[in-house]
Amino acid sequence: MDLKPTGSERSSLGGAGWEPRLAEHADEVSGGVVWARCGLRSEVAPLEAVLLARPPDSLGTVADAATQLMRAPVDLDAIRGQADGIAAAFDRHGVDVLVAEPPPAAPPNVIFMRDLFFMTPAGAVVGRTAARQRAGEERYAAQALSAAGVPILATVTGRAHFEGADALWIADDTVLLGLGFRTDQGGAQVVGRVLGEQGVRTVSAPLGRGAQHLLGVVVPLDDRLAAVRSAAAGPELRALLDRYGYRLIELADDADMLDARGMNLVTLAPGHVLMPSGAPGIRARLVAAGVRVDEVDVGEYLNADGGLGCLTGIVRRRC
Repeated sequence: MDLKPTGSERSSLGGAGWEPRLAEHADEVSGGVVWARCGLRSEVAPLEAVLLARPPDSLGTVADAATQLMRAPVDLDAIRGQADGIAAAFDRHGVDVLVAEPPPAAPPNVIFMRDLFFMTPAGAVVGRTAARQRAGEERYAAQALSAAGVPILATVTGRAHFEGADALWIADDTVLLGLGFRTDQGGAQVVGRVLGEQGVRTVSAPLGRGAQHLLGVVVPLDDRLAAVRSAAAGPELRALLDRYGYRLIELADDADMLDARGMNLVTLAPGHVLMPSGAPGIRARLVAAGVRVDEVDVGEYLNADGGLGCLTGIVRRRC
């Protein structure tokens, strides 16, 4: 049966006036016309756009911090002030700031946008959080991304778990996945499938006890330079980083690491980072390695048991 359009058919059936869609999806994303420009292939290329969440009212009503995966009660006015300060810090560095506006009763950990999605060169993979208390947070990241025009390529479903802070670009064709109690094999398979369709491979390494996410164990700072939490970086992870030629800045489990979350930072450009204030030892180590450092206050986020890297969803880096 010949289903090719003929010139005598109306345009909706392929006749005169019909224009075939010839561009590939990736071109429609990079062009910024059909979809919003988004995506990345590096953890250190110049940062161009992020997604932050406005802290919801629910943060101010947490009576038992531990039941909400937090260290201590959070001052709602203070954390909203810090959220504004963080947005302003990104803006000063030329980064576009998208803001998710969760409803008042949203799960309070929704402020940690990095966990809720992972950006590929052609769009986002929406995760599925591992903790019952965080179920449903993904909706608000997906809504914000969709409203901004970012394509959502997949959503982790079934019983699989994936959190975006367990995925890091370690080369422009390779993503490293950390497998632990936040991301499992099922979640990794979804991410691997989406990336594989874009010609990107995935490699994985197990995370040991005491590591929430891969992002809390290794943070790329410059081309083939990364900070690592020495006590949590296991042999398989170290072997992978060595295979890809990374030099490592070894950081100890001291107050700067565990209390101030000094390694929980965001790389703004190669060799330039925005880090939490109050971690002078880590700052000194980075500066000694030639890294330019700016700081911002995230103290109330620390009470919620997360840091700057956790709250920053990465939407676009320069390709």
